[in-house]
Amino acid sequence: MTNRFIVNRREAKVMGVGAGIADYTGIDPLIVRLGLVAALLLTGPVVIFLYVITGLVAAER
Repeated sequence: MTNRFIVNRREAKVMGVGAGIADYTGIDPLIVRLGLVAALLLTGPVVIFLYVITGLVAAER
């Protein structure tokens, strides 16, 4: 677990946000990605908007 959120584009599937969250929290990336899909199904475009904003604004590794 790191002390700062960093987008992980090396292990990315789309923009590296899920891999970055997994690195930051120490959770398996598959679980994080499934959680993002579940959040997408529950909230719709809100998660897409936040995902893209996070991918563009967060620092890269």
